[in-house]
Amino acid sequence: MQTLTQLRRLGLFDARVPRYTSYPTALHFKPGFSPDTAANWIQAIPAGDTVSLYVHIPFCRRLCWFCACRTQGTATAEPVAAYLESLKTELATIKGLVAPGVKIEHLHWGGGTPTLLQPDMITDLTAAILDTMPLAENAQFSVEIDPSEVDDARLDALAAAGMNRASIGVQDFDPMIQEVIGRPQSYEITKQTVDGLRARGITSLNMDILYGLPHQNQARITDSVEKLISLGPDRVALFGYAHVPWMARRQNLIPTEALPSAEERLELFNTARDMFLDAGLVEIGIDHFALPDDGLATAHKAGTMRRNFQGYTEDTSQVLIGVGASSISRYPQGYAQNEPATAKYQAAARAGNLSVSKGHAFGGDDWVRSRIIELILCDFKVDFAQVAQELHDDVTRLVSMADGLADAMPDTFDLSDNVLTIHEASRPLARIIARHFDAYEMNAAGHSQAV
Repeated sequence: MQTLTQLRRLGLFDARVPRYTSYPTALHFKPGFSPDTAANWIQAIPAGDTVSLYVHIPFCRRLCWFCACRTQGTATAEPVAAYLESLKTELATIKGLVAPGVKIEHLHWGGGTPTLLQPDMITDLTAAILDTMPLAENAQFSVEIDPSEVDDARLDALAAAGMNRASIGVQDFDPMIQEVIGRPQSYEITKQTVDGLRARGITSLNMDILYGLPHQNQARITDSVEKLISLGPDRVALFGYAHVPWMARRQNLIPTEALPSAEERLELFNTARDMFLDAGLVEIGIDHFALPDDGLATAHKAGTMRRNFQGYTEDTSQVLIGVGASSISRYPQGYAQNEPATAKYQAAARAGNLSVSKGHAFGGDDWVRSRIIELILCDFKVDFAQVAQELHDDVTRLVSMADGLADAMPDTFDLSDNVLTIHEASRPLARIIARHFDAYEMNAAGHSQAV
């Protein structure tokens, strides 16, 4: 087992270590990326193929202080209605580019607060999406739901739209912690939302909880996890709070002196982890837990689990199209990110153009390094021979990418017969081990470093 000193030295508690929901990470996307390139990539999607579609709703009635996502506050529905019209125009532009017969395998609405949309807006947006591309058979349609910003009418509209998986952010149920992070959300209102979802036949439920929040201790996280488990989620994400006020200025409202120490963060994680395992969930990757019959658990067991901007997924589509301000699309050819400023996004969308402002075209070792990093994060194991066969590369060359890892991360993995396996006790270090294969975060001396 790695000691806490080793974990700290190796950077386990460094918020700058990437989560690798993409490779390269969004920090390395280049500005001035051509929307025509993204349009060509959409046109290259084979007829009859399946894609995933992500819809970003950046608006929130309240801005949670802990959040580092691209969001903006609104007190009225007018900006949301105007934004919805831009989304519909962007979807119409995509419809004119995509080949016949392409269907949506996974549809996800994120934010922000998607449930800030009024019922008629939910219906309108769904119609625009389905007019662009139909849902595939057995498609998954998930929506991020804020229990403090949803009612029966909106739950009815979401159910009628075809939502079959809900995602609820809990963060922490302790009232004092909620006040400190700017996220009031009682257990009672959360349970009311869960009951409302199940009454409408939506039984697939994801929930998120954070460790490492200010004033969080063993008693508080134990109480919060007990309450979360009582709601019976199919899937749980246990994320470590990343305090990055240089990236998210609102985090300056969070008292740094109240943040748990490195030792306390590790204890908080282990406490929550043990409780989820005792409740019958299985551990998946670095931060997820799921019931054994959940789709993610099944994909993990079969070795088909993938990693994208939503974290771990059973989604097998090679294309993820992001619509809305700041959304990121992933194609076999590379990444394309929409303009993050809402006004600029809307101006481009309403002109009938894709609003892409940043991106990255795959080249060099991008494909193989991306696959190696994904396997490390998903399976804690890389069969270099299998990767070489899959991507038509040389196994000896791929194995050589691990040169220097034993010195940088001693006693954390085995490498034999062209297979790298991370020790079970060292799995918390998976992101740091993955960073060794990240060519964009290597300094001149050849050592990985956080950006």
